Amino acid sequence: MGCKSNQSCRELFTKLRILPLPSQYIFSLLMFLNKNKDQFTVNSQIYHYATRQQSDFHQPTANRAKYQKGIGYMGVKLFNRLPVNVKKEFDNSKKFRHSLKNFLREKSFYSLQEYFEL
Repeated sequence: MGCKSNQSCRELFTKLRILPLPSQYIFSLLMFLNKNKDQFTVNSQIYHYATRQQSDFHQPTANRAKYQKGIGYMGVKLFNRLPVNVKKEFDNSKKFRHSLKNFLREKSFYSLQEYFEL
């Protein structure tokens, strides 16, 4: 690509459509959540009134850091932070995979902290 050794790879990754490791982690967790969505509770199943977050997954309370870093807890947390246009494709696995990958390639996250600051 003709870049210098001390040049940031962020622009190159975006140009080459490569997902950095944190983006791959986010993608894997959200695809796990998509495949196992029947194991998670949606807010509309708990609260019987209309809210803006009714299509989000219910975030269970957890006191243990080990549980908070687990697949289910972190996957729900990541999903709830997705933009609406990506969330609306969640029911169709193929479309969700495509729109999620496009979103992650466009943003190119280098840390989970960066993702949560959307």
